[in-house]
Amino acid sequence: MGNAKSSAISKEILEDLKLNTKFTENELCQWYENFQKQCPTGRISPEEFETIYARFFPDSEAKTYAQHVFRSFDTNEDGTLDFKEYIIALHMTSSGKTTRKLEWAFSLFDVDKNGYITKTEVEVICQAIFNLIPKEDLPKLPADENTPEKRANKLWGFFEKSDNDRLAEGEFIKGVTENENAMRLIHYEPIAD
Repeated sequence: MGNAKSSAISKEILEDLKLNTKFTENELCQWYENFQKQCPTGRISPEEFETIYARFFPDSEAKTYAQHVFRSFDTNEDGTLDFKEYIIALHMTSSGKTTRKLEWAFSLFDVDKNGYITKTEVEVICQAIFNLIPKEDLPKLPADENTPEKRANKLWGFFEKSDNDRLAEGEFIKGVTENENAMRLIHYEPIAD
């Protein structure tokens, strides 16, 4: 077993991910095996991430959203995601403890990474979220959120800020926590039939 070291997930990363995500050890080892196959370098490029992410949204245009997700998880800003960043990304976008998830959502919306969110950035992400919604679901959207602009206006409205104010992380988390609708608007959830 000469190559066992490179192909097995390190104990340290495994423990860390078990603590911080909902995935079991078996699942993590399985993910890791697939990761090794897909990304022999141990790094995922933005393009590879877009391809993987698109599988979760076969009926939508997931590319822009995937690019923003990638940016928000590339914590060391080296232009790639390693296994740990990748698993955290999958976990956060699929579930996750609310506060942690909102901290992630903040970094998703903070497009220029300056520590604040502006209304323009909210519009950028709302557009990307909109691209995830399958065309046939668009008519089912409420009248005040059936365009990216309306969605952004509605979401921004919860924070009681003027259009050229900026929003700090604490204010963002507080605003979203206190408004169920805001929580719903910051990410894409398929419409239940």
